[in-house]
Amino acid sequence: MIPVPWRYVNTWYCDGCGLCCREFDVVLRFDEWLRIIRRYGVGVTRAGLNKFYLRRKGDGSCIFLYEAFGRQLCGLQDMKPIACKLWPFKIYTRPKYGRAREAVFNYEGQRLFVYIDPSCPRIVWGEPSQTLIYKIIPEFIEIAMGVRKKQFYSTSRWLYNLSPKLKPRRLI
Repeated sequence: MIPVPWRYVNTWYCDGCGLCCREFDVVLRFDEWLRIIRRYGVGVTRAGLNKFYLRRKGDGSCIFLYEAFGRQLCGLQDMKPIACKLWPFKIYTRPKYGRAREAVFNYEGQRLFVYIDPSCPRIVWGEPSQTLIYKIIPEFIEIAMGVRKKQFYSTSRWLYNLSPKLKPRRLI
């Protein structure tokens, strides 16, 4: 599906459904690939023509996806690739998918173009909410720019309600 401009979205949240981890290939930056293979070995990744990807299990899901407490969780929380942190949002310096007027987002004096993959089931369509404009999108932009590592709005907030003893760990 073609991503849509953020101005058509009221809000978004992650509920840990795992769709993104089952349906999409995760492209790794070189530094991400190096960190992952140093910890888990080269077998958890695969090479494309000019890119590295996370390997997928036989059922098509990401090799690091596991189920716990009725949710689909990521075993790479401490080194989650930026592609995973950003999904379903896409942040560009130019309007990649058209509709520039609806996609433009002014962030600290910068004109960026923000799109959202409409296949995510937790998109709430409608007029953008204050939370989307002032909290969700800025967090995604800061992650894309590399100025923020910690996620709150851009991941399942359900994880933050787990007691420290129940925090998920990689189970593969």
